[in-house]
Amino acid sequence: MELSSYRMHRIYLAATMNYGLGSDDPEELAYYNKIRKEMDDMKKKPVKKGITLNWDNPKK
Repeated sequence: MELSSYRMHRIYLAATMNYGLGSDDPEELAYYNKIRKEMDDMKKKPVKKGITLNWDNPKK
């Protein structure tokens, strides 16, 4: 059975707010774990901020 968009949204909210799922359904657990893994991966990536300026090498 495929998850409804309503249930997917509820699982997404639980995962992003760091709540427990409270369900034993394997499809719901898989979706919850997928979102948690994506969030953990995003935290590991460095965020590039600002504009890089190259003052030493003027282009001619």
